[in-house]
Amino acid sequence: MIPAPVPRLAVIVVAAGSGTRLNGGAPKAFVGLDEHTILRHALRGVFAAPRAQVVVVVPAGFEGAALTDAREVAGDRLDLVSVVAGGDTRQSSVAAGLRALWADVDTVLVHDAARALTPPEVFERVIAALDDGADAVIPAVPVVDTIKRVDAAGAIVAAVDRSELAAAQTPQGFRREILAEALTAADADHTDDAALVAAAGHPVITVAGDAASFKITTGPDLDRARSLLAAAPPPAAPAESMPRGPRIGIGTDVHAFGGAGTLWLAGLEWPGEDPLSGHSDGDAVAHAIVDALLAAAGLGDIGTHFGTDRPEFAGAHAEAFLAHTRNLLAEAGWRIGNVSVQVQANRPRFAGRRVESERVLSAALGGAPVSVSATTTDGLGFTGRTEGVAAFATALVVPA
Repeated sequence: MIPAPVPRLAVIVVAAGSGTRLNGGAPKAFVGLDEHTILRHALRGVFAAPRAQVVVVVPAGFEGAALTDAREVAGDRLDLVSVVAGGDTRQSSVAAGLRALWADVDTVLVHDAARALTPPEVFERVIAALDDGADAVIPAVPVVDTIKRVDAAGAIVAAVDRSELAAAQTPQGFRREILAEALTAADADHTDDAALVAAAGHPVITVAGDAASFKITTGPDLDRARSLLAAAPPPAAPAESMPRGPRIGIGTDVHAFGGAGTLWLAGLEWPGEDPLSGHSDGDAVAHAIVDALLAAAGLGDIGTHFGTDRPEFAGAHAEAFLAHTRNLLAEAGWRIGNVSVQVQANRPRFAGRRVESERVLSAALGGAPVSVSATTTDGLGFTGRTEGVAAFATALVVPA
């Protein structure tokens, strides 16, 4: 099977809003429309659109719930999904999403999760305009109500010519570098990303939006969305209902020497060796294995589940990381087939403890076979200068 190419398109789904005006008892994206959340319905439209990396930005503490929603609707695109915590403002949340994009991505759509019923055709129109050379594109619909300009007392000052007005929607599409530069240069908060980019001096064009792409902000909006869902035909079965086969993931990790305490590597303590620096014990081998397993199962990466915001993993050793990863895979319906990992380092010398490390790592993974190899780089690079350790892992997972 030929692997799919890495997408050059990404969708940042902004779902970090508090939802104060909605008063739904949870952050807006996690309020239920029916038996599913607003976020899950929004992601259904995202995954029905052209293939893209998908970064979901949520309030801190809701990363797991967002990943669960994504897992239910992503089908065979789950490996394209990551979840990150947002900031206090929309712009800071979009910036957090941008930082999570892969290097190959050059085109970005920013989509409000609150526009949960946006049809995939809207995504397609925005993408087509970007493909035709536009730097910034938004979907918009005509304003149909009569608009009046009023003063502070509520008195009508003048009528507004609605032929010159349009209501902006999402997804809003941009060249990646243009959006990134506009965020960096911003000296004020803007109500949407198009305004931010326009303020930086870039032209923004429109394509046709859709009436279904309204924003769920208040209780009546929520009622309207629920009514539309109740009247709609049931969605087609997601691709995830198809039989799943084996999947392969790759993970890498690098740590520099210079930490405190004792060196821990490949699940073993190495007395007398210089320790590695890291949030946990700096075990590059264990961390590479974690990334490979999560990638194979489409569950994000090590930063999603073991970030610096997880104090319980500060100073933790391989056993804790690998056991937690094995549990994450089991919850998602996967079991570990086998793992292979190569260490690149001048020190420590693995030959005498290779079998021991394989046994320890395998035990932490519930008995899954683990093979460990080690090599040097003939003096090249930071590992050749004995400045640190690099590890490269490949993992196979199969349906449980």
